Amino acid sequence: MTAKGVRRLAVALGALAAGLVGAAAAQAATVSVSFPAARSPAPLDGRVILIVTPKPTPEPRMQVDLEAPLRTPFFFGQTVSGLAPGKAVVLGARAYGWPKQNLSQLPPGDYWVQAVLNRYETFHRADGSVVKLPPDMGEGQHWNLKPGNLYSKPVKVHLTARSAVKLLLDQQIAPIQPKADTPYIKHIRIKSELLSKYWGRPVYLGAHVLLPEGFESHPDAHYPLMVFHGHFPDDIEGFRTTPPDPSLKPDYSERFHLAGYNRIQQEEAYRFYKTWTGLDFPRFLVIEIQHANPYYDDSYAVNSANLGPYGDAINKELIPAIEKQFRGLGQGWARFTYGGSTGGWEAMATQVFYPDMYNGAFAACPDPIDFHGYTNINLYADKNAFFEKGLAENEERAAQRDYLGQVTATQRDETDMESVLGDHDRSGEQNDVWEAVFGPQGPDGYPQPVWNKQTGEIDPKVVAYWKEHFDLTDIVRRNWATLGPKLAGKLHIYVGSADTYFLTDAVYFAQDTLESLKNPAWGGEIAYGDRAEHCWNGDPKQPNAYSRLHYNTMYVPKILERIAKTAPPGADLTSWRY
Repeated sequence: MTAKGVRRLAVALGALAAGLVGAAAAQAATVSVSFPAARSPAPLDGRVILIVTPKPTPEPRMQVDLEAPLRTPFFFGQTVSGLAPGKAVVLGARAYGWPKQNLSQLPPGDYWVQAVLNRYETFHRADGSVVKLPPDMGEGQHWNLKPGNLYSKPVKVHLTARSAVKLLLDQQIAPIQPKADTPYIKHIRIKSELLSKYWGRPVYLGAHVLLPEGFESHPDAHYPLMVFHGHFPDDIEGFRTTPPDPSLKPDYSERFHLAGYNRIQQEEAYRFYKTWTGLDFPRFLVIEIQHANPYYDDSYAVNSANLGPYGDAINKELIPAIEKQFRGLGQGWARFTYGGSTGGWEAMATQVFYPDMYNGAFAACPDPIDFHGYTNINLYADKNAFFEKGLAENEERAAQRDYLGQVTATQRDETDMESVLGDHDRSGEQNDVWEAVFGPQGPDGYPQPVWNKQTGEIDPKVVAYWKEHFDLTDIVRRNWATLGPKLAGKLHIYVGSADTYFLTDAVYFAQDTLESLKNPAWGGEIAYGDRAEHCWNGDPKQPNAYSRLHYNTMYVPKILERIAKTAPPGADLTSWRY
């Protein structure tokens, strides 16, 4: 053989070897997932989520936490359509995963594995779109807790590239029992005609109502209303009529780096009860709203292209029903709204979109209220969400940080983790719901992404839609001639200077705009908590761990002052001050 022939043979053998190595590297363990007819005789749609973890406890499905990526194990997802009972879906190299993108990248070893089927239903919406989505089943849109979802028992396996594991979804999450009324806390649930029309099926809104002391003994009293916005509430938060449990075993709060936080919560809840029933405390109604939907644990309390008219349903159907049943004053001067994080955004949005209906909003650590600071992404200037472009290299963009400023997740991490839980913005998580609420519908009926989920490239056309409809600061700025007289003195915004999710940035931009407004001046308040993480709510004297438990009392002095200044002649200022 000539030298030239030898070289050709060597090249060919090298290519063959490389191909074999590549094939071996791409080979992945397979996991077959099926469910028995006893769980559903009909085919099912949904997302199969596979959790692979070296930890036996807690149950693998309970280890996935997108707010704690460093404590979250490997997990993978794959959408199924019309999966028949007894027929397996095989999760292999094509199942999308985090932090390893597919099973072929999973290190060999001993793991506990579990699968969950987050079930989808088909919705025929009034706008003509037909979509498959996970309905809320009373749990607040959590795939690992959703009643009716199927899951397998955790099993321990040794995984290699040649492993073939079979999992049976023979377990089912039980229904959630409704909360019972108490003398102070009532629960209301109404059918929303507006939402039912939009979603093409009956849709209900719920609320927990905290009644003032003396409600029954003062039948002629009528009350101001405080709307405490936030994530899906299990019940009225932090209200306890009995002293703390002395036998309660103290836990440790990873969030606040605080031992015995469960005891602190009970102590503060009981203290709130004592304050609420005290002789000098003003009497008013507090409500927390349940408006979970197929995209998230709440709707952001606005009308949107993908979720429908939740803003109108809450403010024109639910609020009047509550005020009628529980003797609310039912006038704009006597309504206020507050909340933190998502609830902070909702408080400000509610005040902006329904300016005459409320007399003040206290927005703590709000989700992005100015898209110049969409966390730490400037949607109007940046080209890519995943990285900062440099002269010589690109730097990954952070999404979460701890109290020392250490990055715990990147923007790419968050996007990938949500993509595991669901495509088409069906993860039930933060970035996906922002796209669902702020953005337009895509041609397929699902939300149009604001950036490419593989590359991070930002779509300027979608950004333009976001700006027009949901950049709260820009909406206030460009409509100040008409909104100014209705909003002056009503907007109060608080955030920590070290917010975990970089929500401080949007407040900086908002402050510059709001303070520039004239005729009238905006007249509100912005304050920053020095070194405070998420979710600082305006109390400079106490840390987050405590102040977050005081929403229903900490703004009361400012609310009373506002009522005294703005209540119209003849307003009822006495029946509720007993």
